[in-house]
Amino acid sequence: MAGRAQRSAAGPAPGLPLLLLPPPPLLLLLLAAAAALIRTGDGQNLVTEDVTVVEGDVATISCRVKNSDDSVIQLLNPNRQTIYFRDFRPLKDSRFQLVNFSNSELRVSLTNVSISDEGRYFCQLYTDPPQEIYTTITVLVPPRNLVIDIQKETAVEGEEIELNCTAMASRPATTIRWFKGNKELTGKSEVEQWSDMYTVTSQLLLKVGREDDGVPVICLVDHPAVKDLQTQRYLEVMYKPQVRVSQNYPVQGLTREGEPLELSCAAFGKPQPTDMRWLRVDDEMPQHVVVSGSNLLISNLNKTDNGTYRCEASNAVGKSHADYMLFVYDTTATTEPAVHGFTHLPNSAEELDYGDLSGTPVLLNASMEALPTVQLSNASLAFRPDSRAGEEGAIRSVDHAVVGGVVAVVVFAMLCLLIILGRYFARHKGTYFTHEAKGADDAADADTAIINAEGGQNNSEEKKEYFI
Repeated sequence: MAGRAQRSAAGPAPGLPLLLLPPPPLLLLLLAAAAALIRTGDGQNLVTEDVTVVEGDVATISCRVKNSDDSVIQLLNPNRQTIYFRDFRPLKDSRFQLVNFSNSELRVSLTNVSISDEGRYFCQLYTDPPQEIYTTITVLVPPRNLVIDIQKETAVEGEEIELNCTAMASRPATTIRWFKGNKELTGKSEVEQWSDMYTVTSQLLLKVGREDDGVPVICLVDHPAVKDLQTQRYLEVMYKPQVRVSQNYPVQGLTREGEPLELSCAAFGKPQPTDMRWLRVDDEMPQHVVVSGSNLLISNLNKTDNGTYRCEASNAVGKSHADYMLFVYDTTATTEPAVHGFTHLPNSAEELDYGDLSGTPVLLNASMEALPTVQLSNASLAFRPDSRAGEEGAIRSVDHAVVGGVVAVVVFAMLCLLIILGRYFARHKGTYFTHEAKGADDAADADTAIINAEGGQNNSEEKKEYFI
């Protein structure tokens, strides 16, 4: 016995085959590599694809064999439980239904997919060695609710309001976009995660004007699980009146002495203007002027009616006005005005802070037809027709000609005066020499000098002067 034990310890018994095994660490590495090769399916016949499905919809899992050898195919869930073995379903979950089974494919549908169904599903092929590949099911969850909260239901033009849009319980997180009408705006978003769900809130700061009244603000969601999901709120903006003055008569031509003039005033605002009145700027209203509601009538124009007439309108937000400048021409005036129009003017310095003009103003002619105009900025503006529009250019040209002629005459007269004065001073400018009689220098006084001079000269020669 001792001898046999020693031989066993020394080596294998004679006649027995020798089995060579790799060391244990190397064996473990080889097994791990083989398992990784089987899991990835590299170099295998199994083929499958990942599945993305919206919660509540149907997901279809397909396990296909490239070169079938009649091997058995089975499908396992993320917990490694067999869903289908060939065409048999061991798992008692009726949501899994067999769609197709053959030697080359096993196709299974999963209805009413939920978040708990997300994960890896394994396709196995019983070959030698066995083959395995997995597919991943990703579940998308659209937003449960989309809500816009607005800071103020009714805003006043020029104010900045805050709007918040919230998309709740989605997966993955949504992207929120803002639109005002057809114009896209930029908001600021915050994301909160609750378990596997995401809630996104986007904030929008918007400065409103009268042109925004009734315009929809839209909150639109970009999410792979849903298309065209949006909600909207209509803006309600209050603003000061917009006042317009139109000339009803005369329809065309100049405002002449003895003829009538009729003006009408229209005001639009939110809320609608409740107070409207006519006044004359920097002067009292003539007694013969008749004001009836929004209309002003002068039956017989005269020069004293010249001036600026203003229509004022007010509401709960503020006051606005429009001016009409009246110039009465003589009855003989025949020049027609080139343009009858309206001039936009800010009602006050305060209005210059409002920014863009709210709305595109419209010019009205006497028949109340819309005329094209240019949109201006800065304020709630008034429309001011000017009865001197056409004649004013001609008057300016006449005035310039008269002033030029007067200036020319004055300059010519001054030049002539300068020439005359120059010649006068030139003729009276020079040096004078006198020749007095000798002996006058020694005289004691003037009388003696005269006597000596006369005595010293033969025949009392007269004193002479010479102008040089």
